[in-house]
Amino acid sequence: MNQSLSQDLIRVGDVVAKLPQFIHKAPNILSGLKQAYLRTPNSPAGLGLAFEKAVKRNPQGIALRFEEQQFSYQELNNWINQLAHYFISVGFKKGDVIAVMIENRPELIATVVALAKLGIIAALVNTSQSGQVLSHSINLVEAKAVVVGEECRVAIEQVRTQLNIAHEHFYWYADQETQKEPGNAPAGFTHLAVEANKFPKFNVVNTQKVQGKDGLFYVYTSGTTGLPKAVIFTNSRWTLAYGTYGHILNLNKDDVMYCTLPLYHATGMVVCWCGVIAGSATLALRRKYSTSAFWSDVEKYNASVITYVGEMCRYLVDAPQSPLERKHRVRKMIGNGIRPNIWGKFKQRFGIEEVLELYASSEGNVGFSNIFNFDNTVGFSPTPFAIIEFDREKNEPIRDKHGFCIKVKKGEIGLLVGKITRRSPFDGYTDPEKNRAVTIQNVLKKGDAYFMSGDLVRNLGCRHAQFIDRLGDTFRWKGENVSTTQVENICSEQHKVSEAIVYGVEIPHTNGRAGMAAITLTTENHSLNEQDLLDLSRDFKQNLPHYAVPVFLRVLNSVDTTGTFKYQKNKLKDEGFNPEKTSDKLYVLLPNSQTYSEVTAEVFANIQAYKYRF
Repeated sequence: MNQSLSQDLIRVGDVVAKLPQFIHKAPNILSGLKQAYLRTPNSPAGLGLAFEKAVKRNPQGIALRFEEQQFSYQELNNWINQLAHYFISVGFKKGDVIAVMIENRPELIATVVALAKLGIIAALVNTSQSGQVLSHSINLVEAKAVVVGEECRVAIEQVRTQLNIAHEHFYWYADQETQKEPGNAPAGFTHLAVEANKFPKFNVVNTQKVQGKDGLFYVYTSGTTGLPKAVIFTNSRWTLAYGTYGHILNLNKDDVMYCTLPLYHATGMVVCWCGVIAGSATLALRRKYSTSAFWSDVEKYNASVITYVGEMCRYLVDAPQSPLERKHRVRKMIGNGIRPNIWGKFKQRFGIEEVLELYASSEGNVGFSNIFNFDNTVGFSPTPFAIIEFDREKNEPIRDKHGFCIKVKKGEIGLLVGKITRRSPFDGYTDPEKNRAVTIQNVLKKGDAYFMSGDLVRNLGCRHAQFIDRLGDTFRWKGENVSTTQVENICSEQHKVSEAIVYGVEIPHTNGRAGMAAITLTTENHSLNEQDLLDLSRDFKQNLPHYAVPVFLRVLNSVDTTGTFKYQKNKLKDEGFNPEKTSDKLYVLLPNSQTYSEVTAEVFANIQAYKYRF
């Protein structure tokens, strides 16, 4: 075992040594755990109820800031209530689904909480979606309405005829401060800001009737078919996050959390927002992440907490020094995906004392949080889980002679699985077949059932883990999950491409895995000219989100498949983009380049030396 790995292992004595700095958080954490674990499926629970309690605790405190706007808890609640009363007036009721497609700004927060108060499920649509993917996402959850910001309206307009939604249920916000200047709605859309302003500001009674078992959000994850899957996020599950992550963060009325993460992801909308509500603190939003504006925003909002994904941390470490990067009161950060090679550098350079790294998946039933502030770990989990041996070649868990799975030893890597119990249920997907595909029975004893996370983690001891890699048909790049099948489908639509195999490859000094497409061509000479490469780059950028565009191309003479016609990706992954390991042509889309260029020995060496900032 190498020295760095040995240093990451956690022993009982290490936990005991952390207790003194942990004690001051204990009362708040215990209060949160009580709310999290004493909940029942039929008890009143969820975002709407928790927000109203925060309003009572801190009515005049600032709840939300965005650009030059700010709203006290009472002001935000008044706006939310007007929206809720409006939705009631037009006939929406608990259990209905409304798709919401708005970038990070106050209108998104107000709309989602208004729906939560009514028990209406908000389908949190990724704002970069368009075309078939967008129409699929909305129709999949049987949405009865769409609420769209002007910044996303064109995407909705382009698929409007494909949506199973009545024409009068398309709602619109201008891309401006709609509480002061509502703007003029385009034809075919109901002006939500104008209509809601006609309604009262008192709390709706419906909030007390929303139960833990009721749906709160639909969050979308990458699907193996190439189209997103919708994961139901119940109010009970939100209350679990509120009681754990929300209270572990230990914020108070003076705290300001600066969030640049997209709120259509659970990390932003659930973890960050529930942490703010638990402490009656302030959420400061930015529409999209910017490295150059990061520390000036932290100063502007007087932030005390920042949110992150691993890729963002790398961008900040790579950026030139700023006089503002130490002139702040930020001492803690919460998020996921920060890699060990960045962890220490980030804390030291920017003066961060506490990294509340966490692990949770939108669909999963097991979560970790770094409550003891160790380095290089996703933290501790109070929920029942196991880390089991896994055969990557056969793509299945390894079982002993009795048919049961085998737990890995301390320091070893295995598949993370979460035990399905009444207190840690698996809420699952909208598709029962997908639910069956990710559950496993008879894991450690006969009759038990576990959720398969699809993630490989290292057992660090004392119920702590370290994230290693993702399995299956997705990989993570730029803080987003990329569906290999979706990218393969787009690649195969190119007139010169016959077949495509997409997988993730590691680039030194980056987080996650960059997309690589191994393709066969319809032409016999197995080569691409300059125009072909330019066309591929343009088509990929037009039809895929920026994070899903293949960074590397490999031109194959033929594709190796298994006896069941599955692509053999492991060898391709191992060879990566190293020109010394293959005679196939390799190409790379370098940062800020408009087209692919060949990976020569020199280019490969420069990539390895981190001379290109992907």
